[in-house]
Amino acid sequence: MRAAPVALSGERRLPACRFGQLAETGDFGAEFRIRGAKMLWTGLPATTGWQRVFSGTNTPCENMRPFGTGPIGRFLRLIRFSHTIFALPFALAALIVAANGWPSPRILLLVIVCMVFARTAAMLFNRLVDWSLDQRNPRTASRHLLVPKLSAVVLLILSCAGFLLAACAINRLTCILAPVALALIFFYSVTKRFTSATHFFLGLALAIAPVGAWIAQTGHLDIAPIVLAAGVICWVAGFDLIYATQDYDFDRREGIRSLVVKLGITRSLRLAQLLHLLTFFALIAFGFVAKLGALYYWSLPLIAAALVYEHRTEKRDLAGINRAFFQSNAFVSAVFLLAVCVDRLI
Repeated sequence: MRAAPVALSGERRLPACRFGQLAETGDFGAEFRIRGAKMLWTGLPATTGWQRVFSGTNTPCENMRPFGTGPIGRFLRLIRFSHTIFALPFALAALIVAANGWPSPRILLLVIVCMVFARTAAMLFNRLVDWSLDQRNPRTASRHLLVPKLSAVVLLILSCAGFLLAACAINRLTCILAPVALALIFFYSVTKRFTSATHFFLGLALAIAPVGAWIAQTGHLDIAPIVLAAGVICWVAGFDLIYATQDYDFDRREGIRSLVVKLGITRSLRLAQLLHLLTFFALIAFGFVAKLGALYYWSLPLIAAALVYEHRTEKRDLAGINRAFFQSNAFVSAVFLLAVCVDRLI
């Protein structure tokens, strides 16, 4: 095995990659300070293989998809803003069911503002807690290049303040519970240090969304949002288990706790299947306790099909996992929201 090339003075050291991954995954989209620089697989382990290649060289990484070079584009990449589509539809669906129709424009706007600020704060906190860890992980090695660390801290403070102000503007109970919600969504980011059940804490963080939306509309808690929250926990934990298989080797090496490390990949994927089966049952139960009609139940086979598709792609390469992860889960949340809207609003 040949030695890794040594970076020249003044050059940024860039993580090596597998051939098919750069063009498909957002985490490898580092902004290269020197225009035309690209990454080249050196044939070494991703933690040791480093090389800078100028444009014009015939490498498999030349068709890498760039991200926006502006500060807003980099910030949205840092917090994976596109993944907002996973939690927001469940919050909106709970809000519509609680209102038995359209909520008031004021409540709708405040719930959306709370969702955006809470998720932004959670992602920024996660990035800050894992700042050095992400730099050592080949899958996330370029994240720290997107936004300066000080800027991330300032944006975190602003996001927390925005969430607390919006929550206090809704009603008394949301004002009281807002700090608790922030603490819960922040807590997920540290769970990987001491428990293998970190996937369920991620599910809990996202499950706060429909519960909070329900309280925003009604001022109290009912059984329906709790049932929906249980389904969200199982759904998120299941797809996070699939997603975590990408980091199996790295997590073992770094001592990061997860069920994938504890159970192994095969048993973890089986557990993910069980969790998604429980998700399907929870969605059926939610329809029952929320008194939803036939149109809602007719949508459930589509959701089941999307979950099955996600598990059929779980053994693909990294690019395939990322596509399946986003497409199937976005489909699940979108179909769920559409079904609730059709049932309650038409």
